[in-house]
Amino acid sequence: MNIEKIKTFGELKNSGYKSIAIKEELRRNLLQKIMKKETTFVGIHGYELTVIPELERAILSKHNINLLGLRGQAKTRLARQMVQLLDEYIPIVDGSEINDDPFNPISRYAKNLLEEKGDATPIRWLHRNQRFSEKLATPDVTVADIIGDVDPIKAANLKLTYADDRVIHFGMIPRSNRCIFVINELPDLQARIQVALFNILQEGDIQIRGFAVRLPLDIQFVFTANPEDYTNRGSIVTPLKDRIGSQILTHYPKDIETARIITEQETAEAINAKSNIYVPELAKDILEQISFEARKNDFIDAKSGVSARLSITAFENLLSTAERRALHAGEEKTSLRLGDFMGVIPSITGKVELVYEGEQEGVSQVAQQLIVDAVNTIFLEKFPKIEKLTKSDDIDPYAELVAWFFEENDFELRDSFSEVVYKSELDRIIPLQQLIEKYQPKTSKKDIYFLKEVILWALAENNKLSKFSLGNGLHFKDLYGSYISGL
Repeated sequence: MNIEKIKTFGELKNSGYKSIAIKEELRRNLLQKIMKKETTFVGIHGYELTVIPELERAILSKHNINLLGLRGQAKTRLARQMVQLLDEYIPIVDGSEINDDPFNPISRYAKNLLEEKGDATPIRWLHRNQRFSEKLATPDVTVADIIGDVDPIKAANLKLTYADDRVIHFGMIPRSNRCIFVINELPDLQARIQVALFNILQEGDIQIRGFAVRLPLDIQFVFTANPEDYTNRGSIVTPLKDRIGSQILTHYPKDIETARIITEQETAEAINAKSNIYVPELAKDILEQISFEARKNDFIDAKSGVSARLSITAFENLLSTAERRALHAGEEKTSLRLGDFMGVIPSITGKVELVYEGEQEGVSQVAQQLIVDAVNTIFLEKFPKIEKLTKSDDIDPYAELVAWFFEENDFELRDSFSEVVYKSELDRIIPLQQLIEKYQPKTSKKDIYFLKEVILWALAENNKLSKFSLGNGLHFKDLYGSYISGL
């Protein structure tokens, strides 16, 4: 039966339709998904054993929910995905400002219309995508914005006094009746506005300019907050926290694999648009490792967090850096180079909050160091540790490579090099190929040149070589040979 063809209250009753509260609706549809083994929150990765089970329990308990976590932890996305647990359509009294249920009207307009027209009362169908409202909490939000106020124009047009409740203009929350209503960054909401939410959450009463309006609103509330907000920018008042049924802690991806899935999902459009750029698997790991390094870096404020958006925008910039380089070289296709990572620095500098020592160091310097640290971490997963000092009888796996630079003195990798020149220059360093064949023999041919760069960067980071920026590339030299030769 096509329910959208039902246009009156009488037809609705004859169809056997039964209306239920939104929390019960969410619970019923979630139970069905769980029993069918369907994914409840699509595109949310890394929360399968932590956040999602807690969120499902909260929905099954019919709780209002507070998602507590640092920025870039998919809090708002989780809230928006809850829309998919709603029925596709619900009936409302046509013309109602607050989505009145024809079986249980709460506004004077809907009650009067049903009393006047009875079974002939017109209804319309509201799609679930229209049952989501969102408000970012800012200090300038007023009670009138979210709850309502007296409307002088309505009073004048209807020739009513301010003592009549029909002059009320409903705010966002009453207009979200029978919907999911999200307040982002709840602690930023002024305390007096938070107090105005007490009765709405618990009893359904609202008060506007002295009107004690009994509106048993049917709303699923979802709040988001940052733990830092509890001490710095504001706080959630205790009675309001007491009225929120479940508080769920979110978190960042716990491993590189999960982080990669998220980044690739969010940058799929950029990847498809730039399919002429080959990205080595190791490059994807280094990109994600930058965020992991940032979250433990002493120069970065850990309480502020490092958003997953850092990896997403950095990957987009990385592709664009390689694309621009290829265009200047007149090439249609290219492979990502480690030197291209210098192009992601603008994506890092705007995504991290520095402590005082970090400000002294400089945000660009911190960003560059994060890239180097990420390269070094991934390098140590593939190759033996580079020892600062070795005994005479110890075998140094990097001795031949360092010796090559001592004999050749220097080596350049310029951004302007074509693919052919870039590869031929790296092929000149015979010990690089030997290292890869010994420790990473299964490396694909496409990834070998990127891995060669990783080795050079790691040697420079561990003071076996020196590395200088040329502005349009990098210059590697033996660390001590130039002094010995007098150059």
